[in-house]
Amino acid sequence: MKLHELSPAQPAKASKRIGRGNGSGNGKTAGKGHKGQKARSGGGVRIGFEGGQMPLMRRIPKRGFNNIFATKYAIINVSDLNRFNDGDVVGVTELKAAGLVKKEYDGVKVLGNGDITVKVTVKAAKFSQSAVEKIEKAGGKTEVM
Repeated sequence: MKLHELSPAQPAKASKRIGRGNGSGNGKTAGKGHKGQKARSGGGVRIGFEGGQMPLMRRIPKRGFNNIFATKYAIINVSDLNRFNDGDVVGVTELKAAGLVKKEYDGVKVLGNGDITVKVTVKAAKFSQSAVEKIEKAGGKTEVM
């Protein structure tokens, strides 16, 4: 394939030609109707404006605080690690491949819910204290990344 042989995947839709005579079906008022705020140049209202009525975003009660700088972890439990074999090194890529983690966010945190029977080396961003105890009791290792 050469550069001159390329063509768009789908033909671009032609823009609507308004104000080009009555025969076009979009002449005279150019699809804007007669007069009013929306017919004027620069006319129209901002997003969320409800004609002076108290807007929905101001009527709804607001509570709490959303910290946009908070670190969010993908969470797995110690019992989820039983699907791996003895001696495996379990990191983010292995957890994704196994379907235990869909999105890693700022890292993976291992919690100590359940029991572990396999001897694995786990690499994660964070571990709970009980998770570290259970993994080491089973003969595995923990590595903070």
